[in-house]
Amino acid sequence: MSETIYNRIAMLRAERGISRRQLAEALGVHYQTVGYLERGEYSPSLYLALKIAQYFEVGVEVIFSTEPFPRLGERSA
Repeated sequence: MSETIYNRIAMLRAERGISRRQLAEALGVHYQTVGYLERGEYSPSLYLALKIAQYFEVGVEVIFSTEPFPRLGERSA
């Protein structure tokens, strides 16, 4: 069983014009942590996942998943 956590952090940052540094400062983490999260090299704690969701004003399930997100434009069956 894979323990990979998929996320949409980079997409949300790009949509809102937020840099890694800006997000990191708002969350109180190092900017490299944001990069590790985006690349799936680091899974966030529940606390950090909730802070990220709160920052973007969306539910945590909008950002994080245990399954890969469909590509933009793909239809779900």
